[in-house]
Amino acid sequence: MLRLNIPTIVTLLRLALLPVLILCFYFLNEEKRTVITILFIMVSVTDWLDGYLARKLDQGSKFGEFLDPVADKIAVSLVLALLIEEHASWVITIPAIIIIGREITISALREWMSNIGARAKVAVSTVGKIKTMAQMLAIIFLLYKSDLWFFPTEIVGKVLLYIAAILTLWSMLVYLRSAWPMIKDN
Repeated sequence: MLRLNIPTIVTLLRLALLPVLILCFYFLNEEKRTVITILFIMVSVTDWLDGYLARKLDQGSKFGEFLDPVADKIAVSLVLALLIEEHASWVITIPAIIIIGREITISALREWMSNIGARAKVAVSTVGKIKTMAQMLAIIFLLYKSDLWFFPTEIVGKVLLYIAAILTLWSMLVYLRSAWPMIKDN
């Protein structure tokens, strides 16, 4: 029987917030921006919190190791898809497709590397962590959309989305370069 620990429950909470975010995106009017932004901030915080709790409480698990990156990729891909629909512009679509495509590619690479016993060769890098931070901030600003006093959230969100897309390609190349000897030999 599967035992759920606190970090895994936090990850499941992240997944449970996503249908709520979708419903709010489509069915709320003026208040939508604040609500969906807060929901995505909660999603982002739980992404950090589950890993922190797993280390702090020594409650890491195989199921948690599987579920956490799946929840991350579902959350980011889902919200990027909503932003693509809302903006209906290449300005958002191109970096979003780059980010989603990279996530699929690296997930497949990690699975394959795990199957051949070389998963550590494609562990999360510093570039990947910076990319995630830029990506999460970009999404938060793009979801909120309205300027905060003199701070142009939508413009900053678009710039950060392109920074995230560039870092996405860079980190993907780092992972592929690290895995290349195994890919070439197989």
